[in-house]
Amino acid sequence: MNYKLWNFFNELRTDYELVDLTHPLDNDSPYWSGIPVGSVDLGKTCFDWGNPMLECLIQTFKFPGQFGTHIDFPGHFVKDAPLSDAYDVRNMIYPLCVVDISAKVVRDVHYAATADDIIAYEKIYGEIPDGAFVALYSDWARHWPDMNAISGIADDGSENFPGWSLDALKYIYETRNAAANGHETLDTDASAEAAKAGDLACERYLLEKGKLQVEVMTNLDKVAPAGALLFVAWPNIVGATGLPARLVAITPKI
Repeated sequence: MNYKLWNFFNELRTDYELVDLTHPLDNDSPYWSGIPVGSVDLGKTCFDWGNPMLECLIQTFKFPGQFGTHIDFPGHFVKDAPLSDAYDVRNMIYPLCVVDISAKVVRDVHYAATADDIIAYEKIYGEIPDGAFVALYSDWARHWPDMNAISGIADDGSENFPGWSLDALKYIYETRNAAANGHETLDTDASAEAAKAGDLACERYLLEKGKLQVEVMTNLDKVAPAGALLFVAWPNIVGATGLPARLVAITPKI
């Protein structure tokens, strides 16, 4: 018998790499400093070995939706906008484009990706396809799980990290028709851009457009800049503004 998907599965195992773009989570994993202390309690035992009812172990997991590598839904920033239940498995697979700004971040920790960065990417790899997921590779994932380092905390207590600019997001969503974006930092907006706007204007913009984003990604350097597929999975929880996600890229070997 000839089963096309099974043949494709065998091809994936031999001709492609599977790359996990997700940080592991534990009770010491970093998350946005504005979330109240005590919001994370992973792996607490609620049913222990030796219980006469049943010999097994059961745990509970308490975490904010925006924890670790996570997906954000529009209702996170936009009142009455769609939440997790508005999105299904058709929103879990994307063509993946990885835009490398790491060299610029070495020179300027506040670097914000621009539309020109996206245009330069397209000159090499072709236009961003409809429905794509566009990820920024800044090499910021190396700071995980140091909360101060990933936040770029300076001596004066300020946060300093790279990210998106508004014109870059407008390019991928208005000039092109991307479906989602992602990055390695805790926030969408480069810290300098957020300071100028007095708001997370980039994050607000994309969520107001009904787009999705994934924050705190990793291993983007192990994925081909173009030609890969991204699978984004999250728990099927109703009414969530965001949820920890598991991301797997199927990439040509690089």
